[in-house]
Amino acid sequence: MRNSYLGELSAEFAGTMILILFGTGVVAQVITSLPDSPLGNHDSIAWAWGIGVTLGVYTAGRISGAHLNPAVTIALAAYQGFPWKKVAPYILAQTLGAFVAALIVRVTYADLINRTDPGHTYKTQIVFSTLPGNGEPGVSLPTAFLDQVVGTAILVFVIFALVNAWNNPPQANLAPVVIGLLVVAIGMAWGANAGYAINPARDFGPRLASFITGYSTAFLDQNGNQYWWLPIVAPIVGGLVGGAFFKVLIERYLPTAEDAPQPVGREVTREA
Repeated sequence: MRNSYLGELSAEFAGTMILILFGTGVVAQVITSLPDSPLGNHDSIAWAWGIGVTLGVYTAGRISGAHLNPAVTIALAAYQGFPWKKVAPYILAQTLGAFVAALIVRVTYADLINRTDPGHTYKTQIVFSTLPGNGEPGVSLPTAFLDQVVGTAILVFVIFALVNAWNNPPQANLAPVVIGLLVVAIGMAWGANAGYAINPARDFGPRLASFITGYSTAFLDQNGNQYWWLPIVAPIVGGLVGGAFFKVLIERYLPTAEDAPQPVGREVTREA
């Protein structure tokens, strides 16, 4: 049972749940505490998301590889040999983990949300899912789409670089920490246009949770446009772009197992 397929799905569920508990939790804290006594800001949001990623990866890494993101799972299947038959179940487990975590945040912060935004509008919808311009005017849907492609391409490109055994990866089990720092950096550099979802499960699971708990416009943006699809499609495209760039620019120039020095005496053993 320890190495079962069910265990992998359980790990993806749990790891994604941990990620979203910290991510949506910090946004809820910041949004519901403004403006009188702010408990955080953009930087605290970026750091909590990154720490959530680190803890989620540590939670699931040994069992499932800790994808925690459908865009990462699809890119791994497209370029790194992850079995395609596992893609849909992994995505379902990730989305369910995000959904359950968002429900926990929704219930726990219900009083503060009701005080801040009794009508359950886009003003607190951003606790759970992303909006163009983080709910502010001036960002078009094409710009938001491009932003998510770029942000997810960066994410997958660097993840591939960090976990490749032939590319001097972080040692002493520090890869989850560095991946978390990567998400912090993306949040600080690419958060303005579309809230850096860069993860379809991270956006859709909490969006669905908010919809069934009172946010009737959860699938729309602040302008009334259908928006739910964008943080799903654009990150998947971005993940494929980032994975392709890694293969073209880095992976094909890395050494392989055949290039590694053979242990002394191996040829003698073979002949014997």
